[in-house]
Amino acid sequence: MDRGKGPCHTYEGGFALIGKGVSHGAVTVINAMPCGMGATIGVTLKTSSKFENEADGKAVTISNDPSEDPVMAEICVSETYKRMRLPEPDGWSLDISSEIPISRGLKSSSSACNAIISSVLNSEGFDMDVIDRIRLGVDCARKAGVTVTGSFDDACGCELGGLVITDNGKDTLLYRRDIGEYDVVIHVPAEKIRKTGLPLERLRSMSSESERLVEMAKTDPFGAMTLNGKLIATASGIDDRVSGLAMENGALGAGISGSGPATAIVLMSGDAKGFIERTGLDNVIITRTRRPLL
Repeated sequence: MDRGKGPCHTYEGGFALIGKGVSHGAVTVINAMPCGMGATIGVTLKTSSKFENEADGKAVTISNDPSEDPVMAEICVSETYKRMRLPEPDGWSLDISSEIPISRGLKSSSSACNAIISSVLNSEGFDMDVIDRIRLGVDCARKAGVTVTGSFDDACGCELGGLVITDNGKDTLLYRRDIGEYDVVIHVPAEKIRKTGLPLERLRSMSSESERLVEMAKTDPFGAMTLNGKLIATASGIDDRVSGLAMENGALGAGISGSGPATAIVLMSGDAKGFIERTGLDNVIITRTRRPLL
């Protein structure tokens, strides 16, 4: 980890460093809760973070959902300073803005951790290997109690793009590739699902089925996404009718994302608007798959 120069903003009495970080979203191909291995596809939804390491007191602003608990963000700041072996400032401010709906299975926490950590590192002029940075964010999410599996698959999908398959027990990247560009329509119900309300025993009883889908995901990620969604819906009692409607109307794949309740629908590039007109779906977000960085 190297220290370089960060962006500066002048204040009376000296300089404070302002750091910026960006991460993206992802949708589920294989939920990692049943067997410990997960797969995601990165999408272009974005989370932005701005960190200022000099302020009166400590303040977290989550502009897209001010009611959200700031504890996870505070942990990300503290743990990043520990990793840099620098004292955490007595006062700092953090501003987070995201296009990703919170607690709908769309990797909002993983994206936020990635962006926050990047902005803190940037404020101090530090560079960190991308996988090490992802693992740090996963550790922060675990400490905050916002993840069941550790969500290494989610964090990799958000940061790296493309298709990723991971072992969440070991925080290792097993497989990744570019799948090309597709439209993604996400149906987002109003209700949130918190990790504390998940039927973990029922999900883990489906481990053998989930393991078979992991291999399928390498060659047919959209088919694996559809079958995974049915498994998760059955175990959790989530309404999966949107997936069925999507498959009847030209979707390449459709399934519950994460622990739900959102449904991710993959379509040929350019088909999103026509699909919405055909189905009459409302409460949707249109995004795209994101090509991998590496």
